[in-house]
Amino acid sequence: MKNFALSLLFVALTAACWGVYGPVLRKGQELMEHSHWRPFICVGLAYFVIAIVVPAMLINLMSEKGRWTPSGTLWSLIAGAAGAIGALGIILAFTNGGKPIYVMPLVFGCAPVVNTLYTMFTSRDHGRPSPMFLAGLIIVAAGAVLVLVFKPSPAAATAQRAAAAALSFGQLGMVTLFVALTALSWGVYGPMLHKGQMLMQGSRLRPLICVGVSYFVIAVILPVLKMQVSSEHGEFTFDGSLWSLAGGAAGAIGALGVIMAFNFGGKPVYVMPLVFGCAPVINTFVSMLGQDLGTISPIFYAALILVVIGAVTVLVFAPRGGHKPEAKPAAVQGAAAGQPAST
Repeated sequence: MKNFALSLLFVALTAACWGVYGPVLRKGQELMEHSHWRPFICVGLAYFVIAIVVPAMLINLMSEKGRWTPSGTLWSLIAGAAGAIGALGIILAFTNGGKPIYVMPLVFGCAPVVNTLYTMFTSRDHGRPSPMFLAGLIIVAAGAVLVLVFKPSPAAATAQRAAAAALSFGQLGMVTLFVALTALSWGVYGPMLHKGQMLMQGSRLRPLICVGVSYFVIAVILPVLKMQVSSEHGEFTFDGSLWSLAGGAAGAIGALGVIMAFNFGGKPVYVMPLVFGCAPVINTFVSMLGQDLGTISPIFYAALILVVIGAVTVLVFAPRGGHKPEAKPAAVQGAAAGQPAST
């Protein structure tokens, strides 16, 4: 029971960190004149410090269970790559005119569905989830979408926002593509990271280092090389870099929270839906800070209740997996086969 409580605590940590990730990263991008590579580089640098430098120092200073294995390293690197590609998808969706009010709910609504289907397929649990569990997933996704669609906002700016949100057909297609890319990438992130951790015998810091390495390659080295051969609008600014680094730090700490939740017995089939269900609620409240709020729709409150109900349903009815049947004694097996027991 203690491990279960600790697992939920780290789920809450990840939800909080990933809940603030979008608004903070968006702020950094705006302060860099909507550049997409520069904020991405800052995210990669934050991961380098939090997910590589600090864990490497801790491993050298203290002993940690687990060990490096080729298969565990590979799966953890792939998980990190999925996380980094998803982060890039968010930035590119914003760059092509997407707005957090519908980009983030679509991601948070679709990613847990991808996560659950992928987890059930790879863990041979396909067909085991109960109707209540599937209903919980749907409720979480629906609640997450409604929370952000009906979140409180300044009433006077409604028409202005609606006009600014209009996208051309080409822009809408690009936004949809990048949202789908992020939902797919973040949906498989948790199960892949869990597999890497298990193949490293439950190590906590080694999978995190692999995630940091993938982020550093995809979010720092490749963008820097890209900017050397082609120019990009925008520029590095102190405020923009600071906000983007903070967004990257939130993402890295959230990744550590996922690993710790797994370490205390949490399973991807319900850890990730809980994270993706709660994160958009936190995202909404963070986005509301400092705003002159207009009338709050009753649907907003109903959506919050939906997310909570859905999250509890997912947790209670999550597939637990079956137990392997115990081996029968040789005498029993012989009797079942019509053979006399040996004496």
